[in-house]
Amino acid sequence: MAVAALVTWLVTAAGGFVMLGIWVANGGPSRPGASRFPPALIFGHFALAAIGLVVWIVYLVTDEDALAWTALVLLLPVALLGFTMLARWLPAYRARGGDAASRPAEGRFPVPVVAGHGLFAVATVVLVLLTALEV
Repeated sequence: MAVAALVTWLVTAAGGFVMLGIWVANGGPSRPGASRFPPALIFGHFALAAIGLVVWIVYLVTDEDALAWTALVLLLPVALLGFTMLARWLPAYRARGGDAASRPAEGRFPVPVVAGHGLFAVATVVLVLLTALEV
């Protein structure tokens, strides 16, 4: 189960990188008003998830139970920040009908990538929890 959690975490990260690339390419962090996502929200989510992934990999190598719990604790604010971004993304998604240039940067995220990122993120949290509980 621990390796499955690693795989889901990596797939989740891949989707996150796709969205981060789209956001940056469309001026998210550099143009005022180009996004509803403050850069601290995006980069905080990214940094905590990356740190958690490193902790998880170290857990896989060492099999130290405290590291599994640490990774889980790190995933909790990652999930909260992710839900915050989802709540801010939904209005951008609903407003997609207009001119592409008038949409915020996150309004260009492909729906399958957003949905896949969220589903794999939930699976990751569940698998990390089950691993930490030694189920």
